[in-house]
Amino acid sequence: MSNKITIAIDGFSSTGKSTVAKELAKALEYIYVDTGAMYRAVTLFALREKLISEDYFNTEELIKKLPSIDLKFKVNNDLGYAEIFLNGENVEQEIRRMEVSGYVSKVAAVSEVRKKLVAEQQAMGKEKRVVMDGRDIGTVVFPDAELKIFMTASPEERAGRRFKELEGRGEDVTYEQVLKNVIDRDYLDTTREDSPLVIAEDAIEIDNTYLDLEEQYKIVKELADEIINEN
Repeated sequence: MSNKITIAIDGFSSTGKSTVAKELAKALEYIYVDTGAMYRAVTLFALREKLISEDYFNTEELIKKLPSIDLKFKVNNDLGYAEIFLNGENVEQEIRRMEVSGYVSKVAAVSEVRKKLVAEQQAMGKEKRVVMDGRDIGTVVFPDAELKIFMTASPEERAGRRFKELEGRGEDVTYEQVLKNVIDRDYLDTTREDSPLVIAEDAIEIDNTYLDLEEQYKIVKELADEIINEN
């Protein structure tokens, strides 16, 4: 019996994908890859280089600078999971800021950005035993993944979760701002030309609007155990 499978968890923003994926990877002793963090790190790079703002996005210059963007995940033993490093700097906390959230979908829509990151993601998961979450894992990165999950929830519920998270970090935001960001990102993610957010035909959809994290994890863990035991 082999328990080497690939688990792809896709879905809308703020559905708890990363939290559940981290716990699942830890329980299975699999590698966890947060692909959203990779796109956020590239977005942070674009912001620092002043390549993107509310009414400006120099995609050509970002594309030219892509070779100079080095992304690495390094395990934080105290936290029990890997954090993302941008050109040698730990940016795990900075990429979660509302400012980055406001631009990440635009950056992720750039085909050259997606091509670079998808190649890196596929390299990370080539040996299987990986739990990867994002927007196109089951459709583009690992279309042959043994287990594909698509997580969703109402925009209002997701905005409420995100607002509490940002508020807890001391960010000065309102629920209305967060809700607008959630809705805007949904639109950009589902309508972009390159790898839009869609449900893979063989994915299992989980609406967690009324589920807490423990309930979500239990469902996903049972699904993973079932597939692993079949292999």
